[in-house]
Amino acid sequence: MSQAVIWTGSADFTSGSSTPWGTYDSDGIFQSDAPKFASWAAKRLGYPIIDIELQGDNFFAVFEESVSEYSAQVNQFNIRNNLGSLEGQPTGTNYTHQSVLGSELNNIITISEAYGNLANVGGRTDIKRGYVDAVAGTQDYDLQSLWADVSESGERIDITTVFYEATPAINRFFDPYSVSGQGTLNLVDEFGFGSFSPAAQFVMMPIYEDLLRIQQIEFNDQFRKSAHTFNIVNNKLQIFPIPESDKRINFEYQVVKDRREDSTIILPNVVSDYSNIGYSFAQYSNINDVGKQWIRKYALALAKEMLGAIREKYNTVPIPGSEVSLDGAALRAEAQTEKDNLIEQLRENLNEVSKKTRMENEAAMVDQQQTVMNKVPLAIYIG
Repeated sequence: MSQAVIWTGSADFTSGSSTPWGTYDSDGIFQSDAPKFASWAAKRLGYPIIDIELQGDNFFAVFEESVSEYSAQVNQFNIRNNLGSLEGQPTGTNYTHQSVLGSELNNIITISEAYGNLANVGGRTDIKRGYVDAVAGTQDYDLQSLWADVSESGERIDITTVFYEATPAINRFFDPYSVSGQGTLNLVDEFGFGSFSPAAQFVMMPIYEDLLRIQQIEFNDQFRKSAHTFNIVNNKLQIFPIPESDKRINFEYQVVKDRREDSTIILPNVVSDYSNIGYSFAQYSNINDVGKQWIRKYALALAKEMLGAIREKYNTVPIPGSEVSLDGAALRAEAQTEKDNLIEQLRENLNEVSKKTRMENEAAMVDQQQTVMNKVPLAIYIG
């Protein structure tokens, strides 16, 4: 069995060879802090009272890994926090250490537009117009075969509006030839205004009086006559009453395929999900002292874990007349607990400053301030 290498008390950092990845080797602050961390960690592990079976490169490796882990945890939080605002932005931009101010309103609008298509009040899909020539005595018309198969190459259509209504009541309201509107002496007489001549005198009426008259005309047509209406199922139109003469019925529709494609926006080379949003490792020199202290503690836990693994390999060390058992398993268990606690603490701190939590806290502060202000006596001014 080979002899374990013992920590000598110091180590020199060499850019390009001391760390496995070299992610932060060009950062002067990292180059300066790495040997200091190695000395501090060794002493925290018991040096020089006990031998530490680690070398400088081991300490530099866990120090690099700790910085990357801290950066990864912060970046994961920022991705969750900002993905809605950055979705659709061009890829290639690095958002590390950049403030992202925005909202997810664009996504909400996109979703609303899809509902607007179905409600026929907006959206990206064109609303088209078609018509069918109704024939006297024919009540049923298949708009899919009569129109879609011919004008839309057989694509499925969705009828949104059918223009088949009775003559608007307002037309008869002012029709001079009508005996049921307001334009003739007959109508005026019907409603108790026979003493007024429409051609010579004017009666100032409130707007609601006009509305009541229109409503009365419509109710009369609806209940006493065969009202104009229709029923449409599976693009099969049925009109009421049965046409007594040939007429053209116009309608509006959307092509189902177009609506499905238009309501789904697919953009290449943009931020789309968790995997391609631009967050890279943070520059070590830009991390504040709070973060650097977390990095040191996490790196110490990694060093303790590594030392535990080594000591488990050299479980016992022979000494004159006996042997010494090493604490490898205990070190590894202790290191795992410390790592878990540090990760949990960092995530809790990050969640406390998320956009959602900050908005909730600000809303609570406003409510509390309002409660305090309500208890402040109001000044009384005497003029």
